[in-house]
Order: sequence, then structure tokens, then C-alpha cells
Amino acid sequence: MIKVTENLGKIQEFLATATRAAGRPEGSVQLMAVSKRQPLQAILALAAAGHREFGENFVQEGVDKINQSGRDDLVWHFIGHLQSNKTRQVAEHFHWVHTVDRLKIARRLSEQRPAQAEPLNICLQVNIDSEDSKSGLSVEDVAALAAAVAELPQLNLRGLMCIPRVRHDPAEQRIPFRRLANILGQLNAAGMSLDTLSMGMTADYAAAISEGATIVRIGTALFGARD
Repeated sequence: MIKVTENLGKIQEFLATATRAAGRPEGSVQLMAVSKRQPLQAILALAAAGHREFGENFVQEGVDKINQSGRDDLVWHFIGHLQSNKTRQVAEHFHWVHTVDRLKIARRLSEQRPAQAEPLNICLQVNIDSEDSKSGLSVEDVAALAAAVAELPQLNLRGLMCIPRVRHDPAEQRIPFRRLANILGQLNAAGMSLDTLSMGMTADYAAAISEGATIVRIGTALFGARD
């Protein structure tokens, strides 16, 4: 677990460097540790080192880790494709959902969020490159769904998320992130108050930060390659 905490320190330095290079304020980019298929021991090691934000792709695995962690100070993000028959568990256990792309899912999350809990933070997933293999809203449908989700009780619409197709050139990587940032800007110009761009992973986080990412999702660089 020493390796994981060493990696955390390095990534925090990398993020700080990329944030400064983009001319953005220190602390304006949040690191989410993508902990899917990682042992609870590794998560707790990062928590002991002061990290609090964790992302899970699979509902039951995430719920089990939340229940077994013994920590109530961690923030859990659901970042996988969400089926309607799994919404109750997510609504009851997670703090964020980054992958809402249908009004049906949003309504179920709102209805199933416990009344005593804080509103569930929501990001709409945008299929920014119009890939058939990926989930997410079309760019043209974002405004309508955002307006509908913003009216639902027990949800707090925070912003947008995307997973672009793989690009290796840093200048090319910035293009889809710039598009997502522009969409967020358009929504805010129309009267919304969104503050979150969940974009950028291990291979392209610097480009995402350059275009305004507020949450980057890092797994491999933190935990190493999965089996």
C-alpha cells in the first residue's frame, strides 16, 4: 500500500503543475480515485493519506465497499452505466452520479433518495464524440434533459461528464473537452448555475485541465494496471 500513497503524492503534484500551466487557481481541480476492482485495503490506504473522493463503476461492488469501509467521511461517486433496476442502491449509498443520460434514471434517483439525505449530486453524461459504443446524451439533447433534471427534488444538478474517444496528440485531446466546456457555458448563460466538468483520465487529464475540468478521474496511475 506504500506504492499507492506514493502514487497519490506524485499525481497531486502533476495535477498542481497542470493547473498552474492552465493559468487556473490552485485547488480548482479535484482528484477522483477510480477504485473499481481495487481492494478495499488500497482505498483505506489512500483515505489514511488524506484522500476522500472515490469512483466506482459497479453498483454492488461500490455498495459493498461503502458499507465495509467503516468511514463516513469519504465521498463516493458512481461513474458506471446505471440500469434502472439498480437506481435505489445508488440513490441510498452514493453522493454523486456522473452518468445520468435519461430522464427515467434521474426520476428514479430523485424518488429513491432518502428524505433525510443531502440531495444527490448529478452530472449528465454527454456522448461528446457521438460514438455508438458509448453511453451518453447527444449534444443536441443536453439542454432539454438538464432543464428537466434541474426541477427534480432530491437531486442537485452540478454539471456534465464525458469520456471522449482515445486521442494521443495533446492538442487533439483538448477538442472534445473544449466542446463540453462550451456546452456548460451555454447552459449557464441560459440561467443555470452549473459548476462541474467531470472529464479527463490518466492519459488525458492535462488536456482536460487546460479546458476547465473540475474533476479528473484517475485509476491506473494511482493503483496500477488491473489484472
